[in-house]
Amino acid sequence: MIKAFFVVLLLAFNVLAEDAPSLTGLMTKEYDGGDLKLIKVLARNTAYTRYLITYKGDGLKISGIMNLPGGEGPFPVIILNHGFIDPKIYTNGRGLKREQDYLARRGYIVIHPDYRNHAFSDKDPTDLAGFRLGYVIDAINCILAVKNSDLPYFDKENIGLLGHSMGGGVVINILVVKPDLARAAVLFAPTSADYRDNFSRWLWKRKHHPEIAEKILKMYGSPEANPAFWDGLSAKNYLDNISAPIMLHHGLADQSVPIEWSDKLAGWLKEKGKKVIYYRYSGEPHEFTAAWPLVMRRTVQFFDEYLRR
Repeated sequence: MIKAFFVVLLLAFNVLAEDAPSLTGLMTKEYDGGDLKLIKVLARNTAYTRYLITYKGDGLKISGIMNLPGGEGPFPVIILNHGFIDPKIYTNGRGLKREQDYLARRGYIVIHPDYRNHAFSDKDPTDLAGFRLGYVIDAINCILAVKNSDLPYFDKENIGLLGHSMGGGVVINILVVKPDLARAAVLFAPTSADYRDNFSRWLWKRKHHPEIAEKILKMYGSPEANPAFWDGLSAKNYLDNISAPIMLHHGLADQSVPIEWSDKLAGWLKEKGKKVIYYRYSGEPHEFTAAWPLVMRRTVQFFDEYLRR
């Protein structure tokens, strides 16, 4: 009797998962990113101009910043994806400020989307924050907004992605969901490509958001009860889709994201025959300190190789 109950329960979870959040759902979704607008100048220096921007997609207006190098262009474009910052304290363009400046000074247009529910972006109360797939949709629509723009300075054929921490997880998901959108990607200490790890570390064990964790478990079941659902959220199961080369950086002293997650990701990518360059940095924390100049030199060399053809 008990066994039959759990079989019925598992079948119910599997039926529910057909309409549940998943990476395959994002693969078949229609995207409508466009209407990229330069709202106002935020700052100007001899190397670039910084703008507040907005674009539209998925029924929302998303804010962000763009650093536009001086000169005629067209310039290759790098979309930066920031790590987790509480939306309650997040401000426009916050996160990856050093990288924004560094890349723009080396001739790249830098676009840093804020994501839904952040800064001046529209609010999406239906977004299930525990999965953050809405951020993946926003980043994909950001790329499409560039590609659909009439602005003359975009080199639309040479677009790269860079993501840190949660933003690294966003980038990995983009690479498996829409592999043709970017020519190269750089990951700084990304969250796990196995979503079970992320759920366990931040929502379950630490109890940072117990109400979200309980809601997820109630709706979709635990990883043990409903493995198909959790597999569907995990990019590791779709790495065959990736076509862009990847550079991966992670510090051995990272207390936020375990370096073992990057070790596993690099191994999985190599097993799939993907182009991956992996650097591990002794003594470096989650946000690189002494090694940061080396990380960025390697990053620019990598982007130069694949985005300046």
